[in-house]
Amino acid sequence: MSQIVQEVTAANKKYASEFGEKGSLPLPPGRGFAILTCMDARLDPAKYAGLSEGDAHVIRNAGGRASDDAIRSLVISHKLLGTNEWFVIHHTDCGMELFSSDIMGALLETSLKTAEVSAEGWKNKSNEGGSVDGKYINWLTFKENEKSVLEDVGRIRNHSLVPGYIPIYGYIYDCKTGLLVEVPDASLAGRATK
Repeated sequence: MSQIVQEVTAANKKYASEFGEKGSLPLPPGRGFAILTCMDARLDPAKYAGLSEGDAHVIRNAGGRASDDAIRSLVISHKLLGTNEWFVIHHTDCGMELFSSDIMGALLETSLKTAEVSAEGWKNKSNEGGSVDGKYINWLTFKENEKSVLEDVGRIRNHSLVPGYIPIYGYIYDCKTGLLVEVPDASLAGRATK
């Protein structure tokens, strides 16, 4: 068993020993909202948004992008579990700004192992076999953070399965200060229309 597995299972035993009444939390989120945000380990939505267990749905993926799967989760969150406000929260210094779909496809074509970045850009540490399948995926990278938040809010707002009465807010989490900074154009694009 790895050190990480031991640490995680030990932490879980401690958490479970103090679980208390959390086992009685209802399925729908108590505060009625959802957050779509990045999987970056520096982001703790429970802390930056003041959440406790049972408060809100938090959907995470690389970049906090409005992928088909993220929209699927948001639609389920509303339709079956009653959320009526959504936040799209990207963050500063996001790794999704550091590469493109072409770069990712080329890296994966020659190796599936972890790559590294230097002043010259991304490169594989070894070329031990890869797959061309990475060239057929849109990795949803971006270069301008505010623009990506606006795009994602717009994509969600204009989706045929998203009711117009749900407001969608756009923010960027500042990794240096911990503050949420609104992207006004995104929040305007995501305003409730009905």
